[in-house]
Amino acid sequence: MSERLDSAVQLAGSLARMSWYSGLNWIMQRRARNLASPPAFKPTLPVPNRNELLADLRSLLRSDAEAVREGVMPAGHEEAFRPLEHLRRIRGMFADLPSATERRVDRDASSVKEFANGDFDELPEYFKQDFHFQTGGYLSEDSAKLYDIQVETLFHGSAAAMRRRAMVPLARFMQGRDQRAVSLLDVACGTGRLLKDIRRIYPAMRLTGLDLSSSYLEEAQGYFGNLRRARWLAGNAEDIPVGGASQDVVVSVFLFHELPPEVRHTVAREVNRVLKPGGLFIFIDSLQMGDRPGWDGLLEAFPVRFHEPYYRGYSIDDLEALFVDAGLRVEAEEIAFLSKMMVCRKDAIAG
Repeated sequence: MSERLDSAVQLAGSLARMSWYSGLNWIMQRRARNLASPPAFKPTLPVPNRNELLADLRSLLRSDAEAVREGVMPAGHEEAFRPLEHLRRIRGMFADLPSATERRVDRDASSVKEFANGDFDELPEYFKQDFHFQTGGYLSEDSAKLYDIQVETLFHGSAAAMRRRAMVPLARFMQGRDQRAVSLLDVACGTGRLLKDIRRIYPAMRLTGLDLSSSYLEEAQGYFGNLRRARWLAGNAEDIPVGGASQDVVVSVFLFHELPPEVRHTVAREVNRVLKPGGLFIFIDSLQMGDRPGWDGLLEAFPVRFHEPYYRGYSIDDLEALFVDAGLRVEAEEIAFLSKMMVCRKDAIAG
């Protein structure tokens, strides 16, 4: 009975959250239009209508609530635990809107250079730009604090539910395993939202978060609060600073669409290198062209509306071939709203 109640409460909270972020999205778009008028772009490919999008989002939220009932995912929503902090971040998002809108109109993605520090020159060139026209790119403390609320607002409160789908194959993998002996690495962990959900379900698992941004890693550490600590590593996914065959599970969420083509291949090979034989790789990123043909116009428009220089290439890449070439076998694929999940395995050593 308590599991059913948790599921019902989760779904009710998720639907209320969807309405909240949809309202924020509407206000943000209206204010942005009043500030400036970016060049119009009309997709040439089909786009779903609002009712189709919201129906599919509600389906995702129902799946999330069902996973809570099954004990696969933790219940609750971040905003409910930190309402005052949530409101402060909303205020920060609206305060940042004028400068972000101006950069979008000017197609200027260079504010990240204002936040250069001693490590700036060592960062890869593709990282040193304002993805999404965010102020400071991924290098400022303010960007780290605003990132999640900006993304949730953009996607009507669906971002958390999309990345939490990773916990379903993780739960299957964990059946019969002692979590104390399992090591999991989140590549490009960002602000640590997925890792915190994993920690709440698997309190003894050995967790590592890797990211290029020290500001985002600091946000992730603070977000963990009093939970058992994870290991946080500042480093490049092209050269993951952990030993070969050291990880039972590797997850990567919304990273690959922000990588140049050759780097996507390098990162996939690194994932294979650090996985133990028989290890699991859970990949979540954007839909690709053809995954939902009636939605292809959204994918066509996204890199135009936002600064996503490698998105078009990602959207037409053959991901299965990429992973197979890296030594990973694709076991399953799932579409969840605007995201796709691919579950891969590193083959065990014969004999």
